[in-house]
Amino acid sequence: MGAIDNQLGVGTPSQLFAMIAIVATVISLAALSALHVVSPQFAPSWRMVSEYANGSYPWLLTIVFHGWAAGSFALLLALWPLSASTLGKIGLVFLFLAGIGQVMGGLFDINHKLHGPAAMIGIPSLCIAAVLLTLAMAQQAGFTAPPAWSAHLPWISFVLMLGAFALFMSALKGAGIDVSSQTSPLKELPAGVSGYVGWANRLLFAAAYTWTALTSLAVMRSGAAG
Repeated sequence: MGAIDNQLGVGTPSQLFAMIAIVATVISLAALSALHVVSPQFAPSWRMVSEYANGSYPWLLTIVFHGWAAGSFALLLALWPLSASTLGKIGLVFLFLAGIGQVMGGLFDINHKLHGPAAMIGIPSLCIAAVLLTLAMAQQAGFTAPPAWSAHLPWISFVLMLGAFALFMSALKGAGIDVSSQTSPLKELPAGVSGYVGWANRLLFAAAYTWTALTSLAVMRSGAAG
């Protein structure tokens, strides 16, 4: 059995949890991809991922968030040996907070007052965790760090999303749309308004998935990890 585990790259607990993180991330990605197929009424260019909760397949969105969270928590366990350093400890705390935010995102949809706080807990925490843990992996013997660029993808995509959101809100205001007075989400964009905040939102998911997958693969290549 041990020989089989070693052939699969799961010879240590860290490597096993890294494999679980990859599987959970793939499940989350598959559910998100499926939502684009079964709910085409939500234009991906300007509709946020969380808006799929108002479609016919909210359970798929729950899988997206909970799969994302499972990947984060599994990766936390895979990277637990990094707790030996101060940098690693701080990074693991932020990864834990990211997982909490992702769980909240699945439990409280866009119509719930806690969905916004979930995003504010989960997204910035993930951005910080990615940078700190990648640095900690590079400094700790027995670990192979993922590419440095992958650690910066989450915060870069987050900044782009915030910028796209600000431009989108400004464009709506210029078109005479007061979003705060809307009792339901917009069904279509006003004439002359272009929105790219949806793509930016999806880029954030892609960035998070990429870092989690590459970091997990790095752990699986690190024979001494765990």
